[in-house]
Amino acid sequence: MARYDAVVVGGGLLGCAVAWHLARAGTRVLVVEKDQLNRHASGQNAGSLHFQLEYRMVEHGDDAARLAARALPLHLDAMRAWAGLETDLGRPCGVAQRGGLMLAETPAQVAALDRKAALEREYGLDVEILEGERLRELAPYLADSVRAAALLPGEGKANPRLVTPAFAHAATAHGAEIRTGHRVTALHRDGGRWHLTGADGRLDTADTVVLAAGVWTTELAAMADVRLPAFPVGLTMSATARTAPLLPHLVQHVGRRLSMKQTGEGNILLGGGWPAKLVTRHGRVDLDHNPELRYESLTGNADAARVVPAVMGLPVIRSWTGMTTLTPDQLPLLGPIPRRPGLYAATGGSAFTLGPTYARLLAATLLGGQPDLSLDDYSPARFGALNFV
Repeated sequence: MARYDAVVVGGGLLGCAVAWHLARAGTRVLVVEKDQLNRHASGQNAGSLHFQLEYRMVEHGDDAARLAARALPLHLDAMRAWAGLETDLGRPCGVAQRGGLMLAETPAQVAALDRKAALEREYGLDVEILEGERLRELAPYLADSVRAAALLPGEGKANPRLVTPAFAHAATAHGAEIRTGHRVTALHRDGGRWHLTGADGRLDTADTVVLAAGVWTTELAAMADVRLPAFPVGLTMSATARTAPLLPHLVQHVGRRLSMKQTGEGNILLGGGWPAKLVTRHGRVDLDHNPELRYESLTGNADAARVVPAVMGLPVIRSWTGMTTLTPDQLPLLGPIPRRPGLYAATGGSAFTLGPTYARLLAATLLGGQPDLSLDDYSPARFGALNFV
């Protein structure tokens, strides 16, 4: 039986980032991952650093947008965190924050963009609405149909294939242990410590356990007799052939699903929340299989890209799917789980974009300090009515 101060379950960006913070504070920490590091959502997403409210947060009206805006303090913090991340970790992460544009094409969309920007400014996000000549000077690549765009200079992109390995390397440099190919099959508390059993029968114990396993977080919480309302969502992404520098900004849309950016190699990455079909077996979602592509998502995403006409002539060379985790209120689950001393959850929301901030705040809590941003709005306790024992 191996004893640790903390065990982090999940070897994605969030899990490795939490381990880095804990290890450099002198904590004896273990990261366990059922597959390989960065195998799932952290490595399968398109790498957007989008700190404005996304389309999914505003499409259901102003009340839903105002609820989602409660996460904006995390957005502001994460925008600063990404700017210094490569220096902090000492390794390249492909971070480029050259600004992001959220587009509007109709009068109704322009009005929605104005309301969104006003809400964001209430939280200190420096969003500026551009129209006419100013917009064309900044983004001459946009179609004539684009009437306005909300500009946030700190938005951009990172390379999902580099970020998690950078956190993992930094964590191990401070003494963290990482164990891959190790699936947790049982989790219970006994004698004031948490006991984690692996599929191979190996037993580890820890004072604290962090569940940062993405779509598997709810499955792990259920082992501790806890129900967390987090749901898997299948997403579709595509990449075009390489082309000359075309798109310096991250581009999204206030009225439709779209995210678009250009990699350093020249490929245009397309995403923005287009769904993929979750695989079900015996009436349950099979989380161990990637979602299936949906034709209507591929064509819909391609049609959405018409706001940058030059992209329409590029061949798509690859499409793939991944999963993310959302909660009913679109806010993250971040913090201690009520009535389970030493058990913490970290999932949901924009976990790649906000992951560095999630990790820092959660680690501060585990280390007995007071995080500099309140976690109350994101606490699993807000769903305490689901857990009566």
